Amino acid sequence: MKKIFLLIGFVFLVNAKSFSQQTASFYHDKYQGRVTRSGEIFDQHKMTCASNVYPIGTVLLVTNILNNKSVKVKVNDTGNFTKVTVDLSKDAFKQIANPDFGIIQVKIKIIKTHI
Repeated sequence: MKKIFLLIGFVFLVNAKSFSQQTASFYHDKYQGRVTRSGEIFDQHKMTCASNVYPIGTVLLVTNILNNKSVKVKVNDTGNFTKVTVDLSKDAFKQIANPDFGIIQVKIKIIKTHI
């Protein structure tokens, strides 16, 4: 039994190094209804995000590192931010964390790139 535990622990350590920790926050309500960089109207209820790292049109799987909850979002905007990798719509953020946290640590996987 100890050998299996050690092997599982080793696999976990290898996987933990295969992604870099990134951060996510959510849009302030004042942006509701404004035009995004993609030309879409921003809606706090849609599964979208802004990013200065990933191109507009990219679909991402954003996973909260603390609880392993994930949400699939489409990048439809950029922002004037430097402390976070993605700025999620409020409903997307709520699927993976309590909004009281403000900024969370996430891992991000590209599901589909913009063509």
